Amino acid sequence: MTDGISGGCHCGAVSFRANGPMRDIIYCHCTQCRKQSGHFVAATSCADSELSIEGAEYLTWYAASAEAKRGFCRTCGAALFWKRNESGRTSIMAGSFDIPSGLKASHHIFVADKGDYYEIADRLPQYPAGEARL
Repeated sequence: MTDGISGGCHCGAVSFRANGPMRDIIYCHCTQCRKQSGHFVAATSCADSELSIEGAEYLTWYAASAEAKRGFCRTCGAALFWKRNESGRTSIMAGSFDIPSGLKASHHIFVADKGDYYEIADRLPQYPAGEARL
């Protein structure tokens, strides 16, 4: 777990700081994440109370499913967040953090849904479905 990392979107309209402990990075290969990102998603999460957002007026949330929503910059389109409804945590896309982040990856989820154009070769644990969550 890592404390206190800043980040933001590509154009700079939305920036954030995650101040509390964050979970290790999870790689998600589900169809929704692939469609949203163009590949798989790498994300961590922190408690909502530990996430501060500047430029929230440029952040658009849309219902990705009945269970969750995704947040992106309405100016540049950068995918930034994923949030399960009624959850007290927000997942943050790892690529949106300033570097160095100090984060490390822990495992892959929804590998049964991964694209057929790549292999996973990093030796991290792999779960066919979502046994672990974003």
